[in-house]
Amino acid sequence: MKKENILLWGLVLLFAVMMSVPFLIPHTGLLALFGLVPLLCMERIADLSGKKRIWLYHYSAFVIWNAITTFWVCNATVGGGIFAVLANSLQMSLVFGLFRLSKKKFTGSLPYIFLAAAWIAWERFYFDAEISWPWLVLGNSFARTTWAIQWYEITGALGGSLWIWACNLGIFGLLVSISDGSIFYWNRKAKAAALTGIVLLFAGPLAASGIIGKDYKDSMESPDQLPVVIVQPNIDPYNKFQAMTQDQQNALLESQIVSALKDRRADSITSPLLVVAPETFTSDIVCGDYPRSRTWRRFTSLLQEYPGVNMLFGASSYDYLYQEERPSYTARNLRDGLWVESHNSALMIDGTSRTDIFHKSKLVVAVEHTPYPRIFCPIDDLLGGVMGRCVGQEEINILNVKGIDGQNIPIGCAVCYESVYGEYYTDYVRKGARAMTIITNDAWWGDTPGYRQHLSYASLRAIETRRAIARCANTGISAIIAPSGEILQPTPWWEPAVIESSIPLRDDITFYVSHGDITGRVCTFIFILLLLALCVRFVTKK
Repeated sequence: MKKENILLWGLVLLFAVMMSVPFLIPHTGLLALFGLVPLLCMERIADLSGKKRIWLYHYSAFVIWNAITTFWVCNATVGGGIFAVLANSLQMSLVFGLFRLSKKKFTGSLPYIFLAAAWIAWERFYFDAEISWPWLVLGNSFARTTWAIQWYEITGALGGSLWIWACNLGIFGLLVSISDGSIFYWNRKAKAAALTGIVLLFAGPLAASGIIGKDYKDSMESPDQLPVVIVQPNIDPYNKFQAMTQDQQNALLESQIVSALKDRRADSITSPLLVVAPETFTSDIVCGDYPRSRTWRRFTSLLQEYPGVNMLFGASSYDYLYQEERPSYTARNLRDGLWVESHNSALMIDGTSRTDIFHKSKLVVAVEHTPYPRIFCPIDDLLGGVMGRCVGQEEINILNVKGIDGQNIPIGCAVCYESVYGEYYTDYVRKGARAMTIITNDAWWGDTPGYRQHLSYASLRAIETRRAIARCANTGISAIIAPSGEILQPTPWWEPAVIESSIPLRDDITFYVSHGDITGRVCTFIFILLLLALCVRFVTKK
């Protein structure tokens, strides 16, 4: 192999490792500020040397990065994991390929501005795409380096993506000027301005984070508090009904709740308390006919003994529809004239039999959701119904914690994968949520980086909205997440556990909640303008 090829593949591997470390090792997020430089150097060296099929290098770079950071998806579905790695890498490579195309018509730094804007525009689009897997959004690199990104309350995670691109392009530009010798022709003022600019790119956001973060050092302290009990039953989802019946699972959860609420029977206790149980704990909920469920009956009966206690738990729920014609592409036929639509739901109940319900909207592709149902549902029918067909809500709704004195506390509940979607998540706060919950079941991936990454993304949502989170995971990690993003009282992995704590209730609205993803919108606008300019240059002679 030629030395040049060794250098190019070495840069490919260096990029993949540097960009993977922040997703795998806590407190290493700042490495992402340098991680794209090897990829940019590889492209420049390959381009200047007249290398053919450069796409093989950058596509391989993205495949290796995706594989190192998200290989754990294969623990749940091998085919889905391989598809996620290859398809996500292909999209990244197409963005990079578009950048290389722009270099034919744009000069100077403009292609690199185009690359940064195109990448962030793609990340923003990916949040709302029918097939969506935004796990490796660049701004997520800081999920376990939260001290550096307290300003996400203004920009959201895509502000982190912009910071990463700005720092990497600044360093790359400096390296290019050194390699071609142009820096030696700059006057002192130009050199000082360039170095000052790079220092500010790195230090400015860190200083801003330190200043903003001071206001949230005591973010768990508030005059308004909601006591919570988070119950982690630790039930293996792969053997959920083979090893235990639903009644046995209910008994296990009830014993944990009763033990935690042993002091709540006194008549003098009127303050509300929230018990949080994990996602899809039961599968016997029929929407609109809740008493039909043995689980619902058992827990509403239990809560009658505990005034002011509310319980939030996850369930696979169903709507049964009686009509001759198919009501929707997602409905499955049980028999002639009877159809069923399924949901991944969160229910809030209390001892009065009051029931609020929310259906998960951001659904996992293939496992829960059949994309483009008009096309793929008929195909799935021919295959015997192998894909998930959960139906989500069009709009978020709030669940209410109620005390016996009439106190009403609006709470948001993000179900599992929904906690990855920053701008979507802000809708809970816009609709009045004073605190948040996340219910999930991360055991599908085994003891891999997957469940730890998922937990860390909750810290980003806490900072963006400044809402505390009570996170309940079936097998771990359950935790309290402060508005500062700090993870408190984390439970062990794969052990039954109970957290007894309180979370602050807040009414303030962050800039990001109020105005949404301005970074993504501006970058999308710039990308569209530059793309139009690129198209014009390709169709004109000059």
